[in-house]
Amino acid sequence: MIKVAIIVGSTRPGRKGDTVARWIHEQAVDRGDAVFEVVDLMDYPLPHLDEAMPAAMGQYSQQHTKEWAAKIDGYDAFVFVTPEYNHSTSGVLKNAIDFLNREWANKAAGFVSYGSIGGTRAVEHLRLVMGELQVADVRAQVALSLFTDWEHFTNFAPGSHHKESVTTMLDQVVAWGTALRTLRG
Repeated sequence: MIKVAIIVGSTRPGRKGDTVARWIHEQAVDRGDAVFEVVDLMDYPLPHLDEAMPAAMGQYSQQHTKEWAAKIDGYDAFVFVTPEYNHSTSGVLKNAIDFLNREWANKAAGFVSYGSIGGTRAVEHLRLVMGELQVADVRAQVALSLFTDWEHFTNFAPGSHHKESVTTMLDQVVAWGTALRTLRG
């Protein structure tokens, strides 16, 4: 079975991403077609990119980069849980992505976003980044609204219709993640 990381893309106090990631994980663990793990950027406190060499060179000098690279390298696919800040993803998620290169390549990615209009613009930005890193991003995504999927903006209460979207997105991530294993040999 392939391994899928559900990456919490926010470290902000009062963030919603960790709750969303756990909700995705709860739906994923019983599937039987992949192993799913939540990877929280809070557990990988990366500074602003501080590597002298570009990530494409793979010559990491910082211990935090080596640990992050080892973590990400062990997965076949990813589900990025991202907020939308100013029409884009969070700075901490973009920074974590930028630290690495080869560790992302020839893997699959799906997206779960949240924001005032579902976080869709954050996903649009991430799709461009994934293309540059040779990550096959799947079409299906889950877009959660702060207005309709949280009670009083604090209690996560996603609409039941999102479960089908989650299933479709995970189906695509697992299929593509499995298929791309052959490229990585």
